[in-house]
Amino acid sequence: MIFKDYYKILGFETNKISVDDIRNAYREKAKKYHPDVNVGDSYSEEVFKDINEAYRILSNDKLRRKYDFSWYRYAGRKNKNKQRKSIKEMIIDLLFGESVKERKKEEEKLPVYGEDIVTKVDISIEEAFFGVNKAIKLKTTQGRDATFSFKIPAGARNNDKIRMIGKGKRGQNGGKNGDLIVYVNIQNSKRLKIIGNDLELTLKLEAWEAALGTRKNIELLGESINVIIPEGTSSGEIFEIRGKGYINSDSSRGNLYVVTQIIIPKKLNDKEKALYEQIEKARK
Repeated sequence: MIFKDYYKILGFETNKISVDDIRNAYREKAKKYHPDVNVGDSYSEEVFKDINEAYRILSNDKLRRKYDFSWYRYAGRKNKNKQRKSIKEMIIDLLFGESVKERKKEEEKLPVYGEDIVTKVDISIEEAFFGVNKAIKLKTTQGRDATFSFKIPAGARNNDKIRMIGKGKRGQNGGKNGDLIVYVNIQNSKRLKIIGNDLELTLKLEAWEAALGTRKNIELLGESINVIIPEGTSSGEIFEIRGKGYINSDSSRGNLYVVTQIIIPKKLNDKEKALYEQIEKARK
């Protein structure tokens, strides 16, 4: 088992500190490395986990006494000039009557938290808007496939985090299992993009529709939206439709921006070619 220096994790070089010192250091570190402040940062996730583990051990008198036996031994190994048992270790042996072997047994009994498993799931804008049930398949530590089902709520945001408690790697010596953390990745399509609380939709128009003007009916997010295209519309023009975008945090909606794209046919039949030639002559 890899030894973790809980005192160092909380910023201390010695174990001669009070419970209040531990509590204050924990609060300061937890604020800095909290996952909600460092979204998507796997390093901060691991540090935050170590901080919580250190606080849980050191804030409990019984667990801290057991841990200190290991900590003294670890600190003694760090000093390469000291090959013999340190004075502190001898004092501990005299006071508590525990041998090196017994201390090793105590060290092995310390609970170890399981690691978190972090992954992501891709969803469409429509799935994010309405909410969706998803399932992912992962390999367990035993090499078996396991399927985990979960719900992504309506109005999900990019990088939203779904946490499944205890579904990560197994803990040891009574330590809790890690968690399964799934980040939401909303994917744009060629037709529809999400930009903050707004949506951008590409509307394809035939050349005569852009020239003569038309009314287009758009099916979007469960409703029909009418867009009036005035005559002489060019490619790349933008029409704003208020209140038809993505969901805001207050349940209102952003805006929809319709961007026109005029389609020019690559091949024309004889009748179409003749009509375009007539237009050419008329324009001249």
